[in-house]
Amino acid sequence: MPTKTVHVAVYDTLADWEVGAATAHIANGAWHREPGTFEVKTVGLTSDPITTIGRMRIIPDMTLADLDPADSAMLILPGADLWDGDDLNPFADKAKQFVDAGVPVAGICGATFGLAKAGLLDDRAHTSNVAEYLVYSGYSGAEHYVEAPAVTDSDVITADSMSPFEFAREIFARLGLYEPHVLEAWYKLFAQKDPAGYAVLAEYEAAE
Repeated sequence: MPTKTVHVAVYDTLADWEVGAATAHIANGAWHREPGTFEVKTVGLTSDPITTIGRMRIIPDMTLADLDPADSAMLILPGADLWDGDDLNPFADKAKQFVDAGVPVAGICGATFGLAKAGLLDDRAHTSNVAEYLVYSGYSGAEHYVEAPAVTDSDVITADSMSPFEFAREIFARLGLYEPHVLEAWYKLFAQKDPAGYAVLAEYEAAE
């Protein structure tokens, strides 16, 4: 099977904890439906290193200008302090290009504000940290806001900052990364700390 690339946007003040569960398990194919099919690449506005909110430095694999939706399986947008301004508008614009091309986008925390500004939440079910936060984006989709940790509507995934595992679960489901029962077991183990999930994952891995 050809390798599918999931692109993760990186920028200063990126909230480390929000995307770690998703990126780690996309890259680790132990329980994948098609092992070795997915890889993760980081995308920066430039090729300069960025510094996350946890003070980790990341050198982007590529620049935003070189990112083509046709070469991607999904674009993931983490939260960051910079989403409240205009600095990250180019990433929101790229997200719109992705959705227009039929390639999914996933945004968490502040990134939902960027998706709202880009008009991507005007007619889709979505969530964020709180409904009032998105109102300041000037968008017209408030009636579609859902009180839930994470929401998927067609090609757009949104989540609040407190729900990295729910965010990851929606991403995995949209990518078709795991068999449904494996995805349920993954969530039981990592999000709910239920050891029953480990037994299912271990059995699946052994069968492979």
